[in-house]
Amino acid sequence: MRIRLAVVAAALTMTLAGCGGGGSTTDCGLDGCTVAFPRSGEAAVSVLGVEARLVGVQDQTAELVVAGQTVRVPVGGETEAAGFTVGVERVTDSEVLVRVRP
Repeated sequence: MRIRLAVVAAALTMTLAGCGGGGSTTDCGLDGCTVAFPRSGEAAVSVLGVEARLVGVQDQTAELVVAGQTVRVPVGGETEAAGFTVGVERVTDSEVLVRVRP
């Protein structure tokens, strides 16, 4: 358990040092990261040591690429991608709020 917490803490430290990008904002804690992607255009961030990128939104379903794996997640839903749990918390006219957990 201590080793896993140390790994997560190290990943979060790396993430906080290089998070954000393309107008995205990232908020990380011990239980994962929340990313607010701008809805217009493609945006990518580095979270938990991997790249997460919003490709687009259609019919309240976000298409994301996490660590090279493409997933489609409806608002309120979750899926697995590259060993991470990826969920979409909300979609507005201006942003897509995504949660990434180890």
